[in-house]
Amino acid sequence: MTNRPASWRMPTPKQMEKLAAEAARRPAPPAAAPDAPLPAEYWESVLEDPRAGVTGARIRQRRLSEIQRHVLRVSCRRCERTVEIQTADAVRLYGGNAVWKDVAQRLLDNTCQQRTGRHEEDGCWPTFETP
Repeated sequence: MTNRPASWRMPTPKQMEKLAAEAARRPAPPAAAPDAPLPAEYWESVLEDPRAGVTGARIRQRRLSEIQRHVLRVSCRRCERTVEIQTADAVRLYGGNAVWKDVAQRLLDNTCQQRTGRHEEDGCWPTFETP
């Protein structure tokens, strides 16, 4: 332990004035609350980013006639089965206006291996893959 007074840790009045002047010159970052909604410009830039590409969330909401891929693939997170279908065959069987999410669920449910007897638990849990 030392005998120095606590004042050695405090800046002098001249140093405090200098720090205050520097802080006044620097622009303060905008203070946003952690739960504040992000601006629309932020979300637009995220979605328009070329790295975003066509994600699984976007492709599963599309109609079959809008999908440019040759092969569509869906797998089950529960039983790990994978089902592939050519886009042309899916259009022929389900129609061009059918949504890929609904078609994929039907394809998995037709051959589901996991049956428990409870409606909430029966069926496969689809995950949309990019071939």
